[in-house]
Amino acid sequence: MNDAPLLNSSDVLRHLWWMAGLPAEALRFAHLTGSDPVFPSSFAVGTAAQATIAAAALAACELGHVRGAARQQMTVDMREAAIECTGWFSLDGQAPDIWDAFSGLYRCADGHVRVHANFAHHREGALRLLGLDPATAQRADAERAMLGWRALDFEDAAARRKLVATALRRFDDWDATPQGQAISTQPLFTIDRIGDAPPLALPALRDDQRPLTGLRVLDLTRILAGPVGGKALAAHGADVMLVNSPNLPNIVAIADTSRGKLSTHVDLHSDTGRDAMRRLLADAHVFSQGYRPGGLEALGFGPEQVARLRPGIVCVSLTAYGTQGPWASRRGFDSLVQTAMGFNHAEGEAAGDGKPRPMPMQILDEASGYLMAFGAAVALARQQGEGGSWHVQVSLAQTGQWLRSLGRVSGGLSAARPDVQPQVETTDSGFGRLAALRHSARLSRTPAGWTRPSMPPGTHPPVWPPTAR
Repeated sequence: MNDAPLLNSSDVLRHLWWMAGLPAEALRFAHLTGSDPVFPSSFAVGTAAQATIAAAALAACELGHVRGAARQQMTVDMREAAIECTGWFSLDGQAPDIWDAFSGLYRCADGHVRVHANFAHHREGALRLLGLDPATAQRADAERAMLGWRALDFEDAAARRKLVATALRRFDDWDATPQGQAISTQPLFTIDRIGDAPPLALPALRDDQRPLTGLRVLDLTRILAGPVGGKALAAHGADVMLVNSPNLPNIVAIADTSRGKLSTHVDLHSDTGRDAMRRLLADAHVFSQGYRPGGLEALGFGPEQVARLRPGIVCVSLTAYGTQGPWASRRGFDSLVQTAMGFNHAEGEAAGDGKPRPMPMQILDEASGYLMAFGAAVALARQQGEGGSWHVQVSLAQTGQWLRSLGRVSGGLSAARPDVQPQVETTDSGFGRLAALRHSARLSRTPAGWTRPSMPPGTHPPVWPPTAR
């Protein structure tokens, strides 16, 4: 698979459309420009960005067509799509450092390990596993301590403690693991009917309204992929309510990924919070979540439970490593999945120096987020035609497997990083003056964009606005 010929992005979009069972005539309205490489990588990161962003936008338009609007032209340029997937932003003129000092790749006794330490409890747990005091440890201390570990031993020990660290693997190493074998048998995404219900009554759509106007989305995600998916739905007119727990931390990128969303606090560990969630669900069309597998079921809000509370709902679930195999319940982030699956090693091998390196953006997160938005729109269209409640499932590892299948880019690492500034728009937000990237999907009749400024968690009450915006 690593040596597969590079696929044309229009063919990739066509395959995604076919997988979702959508009408082929809609593809005539999609126009994709550009080709890889657009960023320094031996992988088709531009194609992955462009195809998933285009799929999400075109599916939103197709749902709008189901609701009575005429189809419209959609254009996505590959360079603009890839730039958008860098997630670049600044606040009050400063681009924040998104990585903790202890996050990153470490040498160990027999290879390398990547540690994700952006959350305090993950950082402190990793340092204690290394035998260090989190109050006084420095990065150099952690690097010395890691040299005493074998890579797989540290990975296993971290997983037992519910920490997030992975050993660096080659592709063939990953493919030989039980988890790699499990992922290889799974499709890129699944859309399954999980209950019976009549089609939900949706307001008719005028041609001058964005295609998701009037739809209500509960976004219970915190890390990059899920929030990107919710932001994509908001860009096409959905009322998206970001629901955070008041007891959990967030990453700094929330300032960017909250664009277009309402933002509320709901504590699902309390009776008051569960009651608030049930009230929100009563008028919701999509319930998107990225909690660890089984986490929401324990609180009464797993997909089947949500479908009983709100027949006709579309649930969207994100995991790191899919729903099959021994790693199905393991926590993970884009940087770790890249390392575990072989991408970091492969980029170093393509560079000729063998030095492991990440891909130039968190493309597994970004593409997975747009696939979540795509799946939500597809399932909503099915719901209108067939009724039922639906469950969309996406994982970072399945997205990684798909990215490998797109082929390798000869000489891709010699490409220069493009300038993001022509794509930047600046607005006021609840976090400060926000400079961030415009949406790269351009619609001929209803331009995509965010009408609500990003606001800190808990800004809004857990109540839907009286009318859709």
